[in-house]
Amino acid sequence: MIFPVELPDSTEIKARSNDKTWRSSFLALPQRLAYLKETWIAIAAAFGIVTYLICRYAIPSAAKHSHWILLVLLLGAGIPLVVDLSRKILRGEFGSDLLAGLSIVTSALIGEYFAGCIVVLMLSGGTALEQYATRRASAVLATLAKRLPRIAHRRAGSEVIDIDLGQVHVGDALVVFPHEICPVDGVVVEGQGTMDESYLTGEPYLISKTIGATVLSGAVNGESALAISTSRLPKDSRYARIMQVMREAETNRPRLRRIADRLGGWYTLLAVAVALIGWTAGHDATRFLAVLVIATPCPLLLAIPVAIIGAISIAAGRGIIIKNPAMLERISRCRTMIFDKTGTLTYGKPALAEILCAPELTIEKAIRITASLEQYSRHPLAQAVLQRAREEKVTLMPATEISEKPGEGLKGRVEGTFVQITGRKQLQQTSPAVAAELPAASSGMECILLIDGQYGAIFRFRDAPRAESQSFVRHLVPKHHVNRILLLSGDRETEVRYLGRAVGISDTLFGKSPEEKLTIVRDEASRAPTLFVGDGINDAPAMQAATVGIAFGQNSDITAEAADAVVMESSLRKVDELIHIGRRMRRIALESAVGGMALSMIGMLVAAAGYLPPVAGALAQEVIDLAAVLNALRVALPSRELSPD
Repeated sequence: MIFPVELPDSTEIKARSNDKTWRSSFLALPQRLAYLKETWIAIAAAFGIVTYLICRYAIPSAAKHSHWILLVLLLGAGIPLVVDLSRKILRGEFGSDLLAGLSIVTSALIGEYFAGCIVVLMLSGGTALEQYATRRASAVLATLAKRLPRIAHRRAGSEVIDIDLGQVHVGDALVVFPHEICPVDGVVVEGQGTMDESYLTGEPYLISKTIGATVLSGAVNGESALAISTSRLPKDSRYARIMQVMREAETNRPRLRRIADRLGGWYTLLAVAVALIGWTAGHDATRFLAVLVIATPCPLLLAIPVAIIGAISIAAGRGIIIKNPAMLERISRCRTMIFDKTGTLTYGKPALAEILCAPELTIEKAIRITASLEQYSRHPLAQAVLQRAREEKVTLMPATEISEKPGEGLKGRVEGTFVQITGRKQLQQTSPAVAAELPAASSGMECILLIDGQYGAIFRFRDAPRAESQSFVRHLVPKHHVNRILLLSGDRETEVRYLGRAVGISDTLFGKSPEEKLTIVRDEASRAPTLFVGDGINDAPAMQAATVGIAFGQNSDITAEAADAVVMESSLRKVDELIHIGRRMRRIALESAVGGMALSMIGMLVAAAGYLPPVAGALAQEVIDLAAVLNALRVALPSRELSPD
């Protein structure tokens, strides 16, 4: 049946959308202004530094007065940063950025304006990037809201009218058009087709929908229009509950300290202590300034971001998009690995696993008869049968009198015989005597072949594990020192346990909702750094709760927004490469930062003793910074370390 539809006025829809967008933007204005402030300071610092270098070295007539550019920049951009850092001190927060603030003030006092502007650029740029990362969770909610339809198609007699989603009531008759996203939870009352619910439930296949079947909001309809009766209000639907869980995950996501903060806290206290000792022992304030100049934490502010940028570049070249750079510091420390099932450890589509034939029928003939009829079907399992026929190089026969009515399965004539492909439940209702002859049911999906009304064969299907799943799981403990591996899925117990045995994961949890996944991952992350890998919308809240979340493939924009990194190619080898990239980045970043600080501490002692004046200390610090940055650049170079184990 073709359902007519009368679209609402496009101007009205656009006006409503613009009004909601304006209101949400206005409510988020303070956060946006704070983010923009740091961004504009970083841009101004970069522009000022470039302008100074041009005037200083490319325009001789302006070289004499070029320092005024740096002074104006240092005062205009440095003062807001110093004010913010002062507020942190009052709150008892001490980190590498505190020493950076002291360095800005010190550089202004002793006339080292260029060094001060570099510190301003690094400090504001790093803060802007960090604020960008923290705003991602809000972007996830925005993407979730954007994905859900704003209107529903209500049946009114022989017509279909569009209404706002808020006007939908329980019991309303709605129409879901082909390839649309289902707006509410409901029950099919007319039509036959399929829906993709894998990103919501973990079920790996397209789910057949006939009269009486339930549908979930957020599921993607197939190629047939369906009429449904609403069973829940939109605000109580499955999709709305996922959004609510996402809001909770965003609110309660734990804050993790960066490498720079952990190292910078004690380094700042040490630098200030040495500076005060030098000032007190020598009765000379210049020593205090000299110590702070050479103690400027540029190895932290420069080397670590350079190493991270190099790692992002390497990852991008391998088809891995880093959305939250901080995950590169954490991923190699994850000791708990949690994997979703469908589409992550499996291909997310059915594969023919077993064929049980009646005594008088061969497997080859069963495949030929079944595939000859299935080539005319759109059922999710048909492609798996046809794939096996292609692999076996079976010649298909023409079929006639084909029909596929709801509840009756696929029927037709092949080689002069009447063939029917149906399910066990349907057969128990229509032919109980034949159903009694069937082999015992097993886990997984199946279809039954009847030839002239008699049992011919059972075709059993599984969500096949990826070719590399077993080897990948096996190497996690010896190569990456993983303490626990957990398979977490919304799929059925039999399927999850079967996959666990196939890939070597003994710890399996099944039938879990997004809310339950969130609780489980949050609990695991509270005990040890945790990596979560998934690909569905129902995985998005868990990704927010994990120490590191990786979205597998390009199946869902929502999952990609929630994740810290997106593996564009659906391959577990890429996940392994990402772990290697993070490990190498962390090691080189620590070498650069700790090595640079160690050299700076030697210089601090010399300056405190009065043997290193401020200007010479600034020059020495530049050499130390250059060495730290050059070492950090090694991250961007190709290395055998990045190859999977």
